[in-house]
Amino acid sequence: MEAKGGYWGRILRVNLTTKDVRVEPLPEYFPRKYLGGVGFGTRVLYDEVPAGADPLGEENKMIITPGLFVGTGIGTGSKTAFNFKSPLTGGYGRAMSGAKMGEELKKAGYDMLIIEGRSEEPVLLVIEDDDVRIVPADGYWGLTTGEARAKAKGEYPGFATAFIGPAGENLNLIAMIDTDERQAGRGGPGAVLGSKKLKGILVRGSKKVPIANPEKLRELIKEWALVFKNHPATKADMEYGSGEFLDWMNRERGTFPVRNWQMGFFKKAYERAKKEGREHIELDPYFWAPRYRVGRRPCPLCNKPCSQYIKVESKKWGTFMTDGPEYETLYSFGGVIEVDDFETVAYLNYLADQLGLDTISAGVTIAWAMEAYERGLLTKEDTDGLELTFGNGDAAVEALKKMAYREGNLGKLLADGVKRASERLGRGSEKFALHVKGMEPPAYDVRGIKGMALAFAVNVRGADHLTSGAYGTELVGKWWKFEGVDRTKGENKGFEIAFHENLMAIYDATGTCKFSRHMYYLEGFPPLVEAVTGMNIGEAELMVIGERIMNVARAFNVREGFTRKDDNLPYRIMWEPIPEGPSKGLHVPPWELDRMLDEYYQARGWSRDGIPTKAKLVALDLPDIAEDIGAGI
Repeated sequence: MEAKGGYWGRILRVNLTTKDVRVEPLPEYFPRKYLGGVGFGTRVLYDEVPAGADPLGEENKMIITPGLFVGTGIGTGSKTAFNFKSPLTGGYGRAMSGAKMGEELKKAGYDMLIIEGRSEEPVLLVIEDDDVRIVPADGYWGLTTGEARAKAKGEYPGFATAFIGPAGENLNLIAMIDTDERQAGRGGPGAVLGSKKLKGILVRGSKKVPIANPEKLRELIKEWALVFKNHPATKADMEYGSGEFLDWMNRERGTFPVRNWQMGFFKKAYERAKKEGREHIELDPYFWAPRYRVGRRPCPLCNKPCSQYIKVESKKWGTFMTDGPEYETLYSFGGVIEVDDFETVAYLNYLADQLGLDTISAGVTIAWAMEAYERGLLTKEDTDGLELTFGNGDAAVEALKKMAYREGNLGKLLADGVKRASERLGRGSEKFALHVKGMEPPAYDVRGIKGMALAFAVNVRGADHLTSGAYGTELVGKWWKFEGVDRTKGENKGFEIAFHENLMAIYDATGTCKFSRHMYYLEGFPPLVEAVTGMNIGEAELMVIGERIMNVARAFNVREGFTRKDDNLPYRIMWEPIPEGPSKGLHVPPWELDRMLDEYYQARGWSRDGIPTKAKLVALDLPDIAEDIGAGI
């Protein structure tokens, strides 16, 4: 397949066992059927990683797929998908990053990079257009992500990079991949690269990404640039980043998880702020962004950058620079461990990025350990002498280091996330272990956001907010075509979540940032897709593509043995109501979850056990998958 409108028609396949490097044609039907990004990656993952494959074994693959819009100049079209079987959940794995590497892969002439096999010794993968090399990682193994990136800048100037840190090298199941200070975090992708002894990937391309109608695309880019510039969300995002609504989540909604989800409101932080005469708590970007921000480091081609690049000169932690904590990290290293000291939260963020740990999973795991310690289920011997109580930021820093290196009793206990930690400890600790399918949840107390509770439960990659992106609709009560959404009620959530998932799959296939979902909506995509590819794909067909991607991902999990029983929620969410605040008394009892699951499966056209039916899969032009796993007719 020759380069044609948005696609090079080329897959780069690298086998680390045999050192074989091949360029293969992209199947001709892929563009229209799957668009790109996660569409390509999800289908190849299903086709090439067999059921029962060890996520840390040779059969697993890392499939890197830049979104369709990556490298085209389309605003916020920067996302690249890392697709893999998740070591954390044992199911479908996907991590997204606004990665310069995705743009360079496209410029090097590839629509997809498939990494398979396993090297005996640590290596780097170096890609420069058609020159692809597997080279020894001499001097790189053992470095933090920042140290590796700095070394690469000297040895491979101008290359985009993706590195794992010590956590990935030590096969921590919550290890992430750092892509030039953007993180592909969720599900353990760093452990996958670590298992392959692949320390890093370096890419540089010199080609121009093929565009079907360059003149039309330029016009559309200009039009959308004005939309972004004039949209009210742009100013808030740029000034305060993704944490801009943190105060609203606390005081107006009461759905900011605190103290390992014992509360939905950061009470101690607000009491302290009031005592000190401050309007904002320290975690609020309205407090820290003006004080610490020294610049912005946006994702490639972003025209509404939410990056808050900060410099912290701390008496305790020294001087460091990092991207200001995202909303999720203000929760995972702040609220959920009850730390209300911005410099400590920022340092934990910086340290996790350097060590190669997913901030959400790491913070929630430490929160579980803090509760276990305060309940007397962990002793000081278990914590290697740490006073692991809520609010103890110093202890959290030490715990994080131990996790990355699997050091001591505590490091070995916590290195693989909360599910494994609670299973190792036992003694009833499972009842306050927050995870779905093994993945720790993000910063939305879904006891008070019923649609998101369903979204957590059914999510193909575990507890995650971005597969559906429905939290905004739920919390505000409206979005786009949705009106009158009641976050406190469990009725009528099935169609809502299925629709949101299908639509968000289009964002991930095109590589469009979901922070622009208030601007593009569905109707914004067809003209852009046509200008880039030449394909006239309307709104209805786009939604079918999104639904197809979601069904392939679900089929991957079904083949691994996932059923309705895995579409579950943590004990605390189902049985312990939010104790105080605007969402006081709310929770998601099992009977309510069951009713929402029935509605969701009906909306999806799946069996009552959550398995895609043969009729649904055939209707989505997936007859081979229908034969594999399809339930009923």
